[in-house]
Amino acid sequence: MNHLNNPYAVLVAKLDLRTKVRLLTGETAFTLWGEDSIGLAPMAFSDGPTGVRGLKFTGGAEVALFPNATVLASAWSEESAREVGGMLAEEAERQQIHVVLGPTINLHRSPLGGRLFEQYSEDPLLTGKLAAAYVQGLQGKGIGACLKHLVANESETERNYMDSVVSEEALREVYLLPFEIAVEESNPWSIMAAYNDVNGVAATEQGHVNNEVVKGEWGWDGLLMSDWFATKTSAPAALGGLDLVMPGPDGPWGEALVADVESGAVPESVVDEHVCRLLRLAERVGALGGPEDHRQWPASSTAPDAPERRAQLRRLATDGMVVLANNGVLPLAPGGEGGASGSVALVGRHAVETICMGGGSAQVNPPHQVSIAAGLGEVLGDRLVVVDGVEVRDRPVAADPAFVSDPETGRPGIRVSYYDADGELMAQEHSSVTSVSVGWDDELPRPAARVTLAARVREGGPTRLGALGVGEWRISVDGTEVAGTRLVAEGHDPGESMLKPPAWTEQVDLAAGALVEATLTLVRSEPVPGPDGRIGQLSHLIASGMGVKSLVAHPAPAPAEQSISAAVEAARSAGTAVVVVGLTEEQETEAVDKHTLALPGAQDALVSAVAAAAQRTVVVVNAATPVLMPWADEVDAIVVVGLPGQEGGYAVADALLGVREPAGRLVTSYPAADGEAPAWDVVPTDLELEYTDGTFVGYRGFHAGRAKAPAWWLGHGLGYGSWDYPEAVVAGAGDDGAPRVEVTVRNTSDRDSREVVQVYLQPAEGDQPVRLVGWAAVDVPSGGSATASVDCDARLWRRWDAEADGWARLADGGELIVARGLGDVRHRLPLG
Repeated sequence: MNHLNNPYAVLVAKLDLRTKVRLLTGETAFTLWGEDSIGLAPMAFSDGPTGVRGLKFTGGAEVALFPNATVLASAWSEESAREVGGMLAEEAERQQIHVVLGPTINLHRSPLGGRLFEQYSEDPLLTGKLAAAYVQGLQGKGIGACLKHLVANESETERNYMDSVVSEEALREVYLLPFEIAVEESNPWSIMAAYNDVNGVAATEQGHVNNEVVKGEWGWDGLLMSDWFATKTSAPAALGGLDLVMPGPDGPWGEALVADVESGAVPESVVDEHVCRLLRLAERVGALGGPEDHRQWPASSTAPDAPERRAQLRRLATDGMVVLANNGVLPLAPGGEGGASGSVALVGRHAVETICMGGGSAQVNPPHQVSIAAGLGEVLGDRLVVVDGVEVRDRPVAADPAFVSDPETGRPGIRVSYYDADGELMAQEHSSVTSVSVGWDDELPRPAARVTLAARVREGGPTRLGALGVGEWRISVDGTEVAGTRLVAEGHDPGESMLKPPAWTEQVDLAAGALVEATLTLVRSEPVPGPDGRIGQLSHLIASGMGVKSLVAHPAPAPAEQSISAAVEAARSAGTAVVVVGLTEEQETEAVDKHTLALPGAQDALVSAVAAAAQRTVVVVNAATPVLMPWADEVDAIVVVGLPGQEGGYAVADALLGVREPAGRLVTSYPAADGEAPAWDVVPTDLELEYTDGTFVGYRGFHAGRAKAPAWWLGHGLGYGSWDYPEAVVAGAGDDGAPRVEVTVRNTSDRDSREVVQVYLQPAEGDQPVRLVGWAAVDVPSGGSATASVDCDARLWRRWDAEADGWARLADGGELIVARGLGDVRHRLPLG
């Protein structure tokens, strides 16, 4: 560490070794230690891709629920991404959060990836540019951003143990590129190292990536933290560039790192450098110096349900919705004229229980989640006929707080009681959600040994009753035990106890108002080795019994045949049928990958049956990631609405009724069938997952013929306009020397519309994939024309020369492709 050039060296010199090491592991799950002797205040972190959840994993304060990352990215708008960053900063300020753990900028390599909903795109340029804008918006208001997850963390299966085997060319040109762009254009104050290994070395120990590339070649001066429980070692991680271990207070550093320094295995200067980076982060977020230097949190801020915040979230959601197909039935006319004459049949479980967010650490506690049925119903009134659809889940979920009530207060939610090992009641509280996190953020005086979740059901009838979470469960109804079981952890990921806890249900006939009590006895088992054969911190976490515990109580679902029959009858009577299908947090979640792109349950059969009966059929896809659509040719319109956030139902209504144009463009290609993608497998073999697609990720591989052409290409989206492209020319070069392309577009529709003009490069070399090199959006009135000026990005004219171990420029020549996605090419411009 250069003491002359490092302004934090004087502060570090005041600390003894143990104090320095203590600062390099979190104090709690989401907070860091302070140190009064150097003016360091504690700092607070929060998960944040779709909302700033705060310090509690479950049941925390109400916060704004944003549309998910793919919806936001589908606007192809850096301005919108910057606005989102600013909004998240305001959400963080209200909760006194210093660093928001986002954006997630891994790529959509395989469409089976469970966490794709949290990531922007399959394209590195689009991802990097949007990430940079997001970071600018967040840090422009003094809240730190955290790029995650460094690097090659494109799947979830065995994520704590698997090794991503990636060529240096693919690593540099594809998977590191979004991080490089964001670092260069926005200087994020922190980055998170991933769970996985990269080419045989843990991401938390990856000296090549962390020290040589990110901190060395790029000159990045921020703090590199671990993903939660990702750090496996002391000296290798400290020497490999990791600055901070999360969470705390326990972890693999502490006394082990002190011993490594004292033995000479780790130079103390390495620890000093880590602490300097921590202090730099603290200074940037207002947590270093005297009291006058510390951040002054605002006395008031925009509430998550304030009218202005709701309007922003509604607009952002609609702007990212994608019209895949439309034969003229959309937009529907709200008054009944034209395409929506007569009544409208709204069909599907996702219509009445719209999925507004994905699972895992991206989940938040919003003030409300507006269903599509509620949103359309406010406009269409009695013209809307709502029919529940087929079952869409294989696993039970926590009870809807609206279905149960606290037996003491009558408020929606449950009554939670915590008991210690001696049976003494330690705490009792109301929870507005029906899940609790035990051993993680419960803030009890002693560890809980037994927990009771109690509620009264609001409706009688056949009910699925049960529980989620590791432990010994007993269920009673009105004081009489009716069932019990022991649930054990599944898999080797402690995240599964939080994000995919084991489940159990029984069907019970209940009377309205019945008192249901689910009593959990925590079971702490012996740790077992992970798939790597070691008993490490993760094994002990799984054995601890900690995790999310939930009461399950839902009306029993009707048989699929009955649901489809009711939907067909409603569709036959209506002028238009709107069928809402999609995925749930079972498929779109952290810690778990998908195994198919098919819609769960009998949703495909539901769509086909309704389409055969209705005059006009519109399908709304309530999913953030690709699904198969075998019925696409049977329906009149398809709109992908993603996971649209707390105002989702209103945003979907705006899109379908043309109040605001759903002008989004796909951010990932949709395969035509299972297995038909340049990269498919997400299950490691002997804990290795080879990135065999190299630099041909996503649309690049489809274009090269490495898989059957997709059903829908990246960049596809119709909006409500129609477009001619009379002219496209290369008009000189931009500031970085890459071509500037000017494209004239004409809106030939009878509606004002927004067009996203995309430019791709097909290099002259046969071994190089096509790649997106720039885009520009223009708003054009009906019948009008505009010129879009696209400044291409010079970074896409590079290739990594493995033999020379450095960058080289692509050969001269090739061509630029002007397109609306590579399935709709409008111009080809040869390069000299």
